[in-house]
Amino acid sequence: MKKNTIVPKDKVYRLVSDTAPLALMISTKSSSRKPLLWYDEEKNQNRVLRYARNQRSPFEDEQDGNLILEPVVFEDGLLMVPKSNPVLQEFLKYHPGNGVVFEEANEEQDAEEVVERLNAEVDALIAARQLELEQIEAVSRVLFGNKSSMTSTAELKRDLLIYAKQDPMGFLDILEDDSLQLRSTVQSFFDAGLLTFRKDKTEVWFNTKSNKKRMLAVPYGEDAINSATSYLQSDDGIEVLKMLEASL
Repeated sequence: MKKNTIVPKDKVYRLVSDTAPLALMISTKSSSRKPLLWYDEEKNQNRVLRYARNQRSPFEDEQDGNLILEPVVFEDGLLMVPKSNPVLQEFLKYHPGNGVVFEEANEEQDAEEVVERLNAEVDALIAARQLELEQIEAVSRVLFGNKSSMTSTAELKRDLLIYAKQDPMGFLDILEDDSLQLRSTVQSFFDAGLLTFRKDKTEVWFNTKSNKKRMLAVPYGEDAINSATSYLQSDDGIEVLKMLEASL
């Protein structure tokens, strides 16, 4: 039985950042300011990396003294490494910037992600097209706030289709949210002025004729509408919700 062997192949690497510079040179040898190390679990030690094309290994402890050092430069965000340069491929594999600064381009994985994205886009557009008027208004109120109350139905349908195309996964997540209708209602409380934000949306206050008190403080990092929705779903918030609905 033949053992599985890795077939040498040309590889392409790309910068992770969406805004790639015209040229970016990565470090190819270790220094006190920028250590270039890879932790070897088998040897339980950090091994120093150094790229030299005329060596058989990217590890300094396996190299001889006859070094030919070369820069490694990404141009327009890409670096193509032929199979005839296996030491650079191995060097990039162990480089601490792998997965942080750059990554290996995987055509099959990229294709799968594109297919997944396109399928989600189709699903989101179909779902957006099939929404009933009441659902259109509810989703629009959640996504666009008080803007939705001043927009025609045709414009809302258009805006929802555009949103579904641009962020299909986010749009589908909103449709699957069990609290969608309540979130829409909460948004309408703010639109009608029954609830207001204070202190840069870190607090929610009542603004009815008989109540001007603070309703809640928004936890750090949370969305104010979501926080208000969660509160009105709680045991303490049920009566408040009824009062606000009656005022609305």
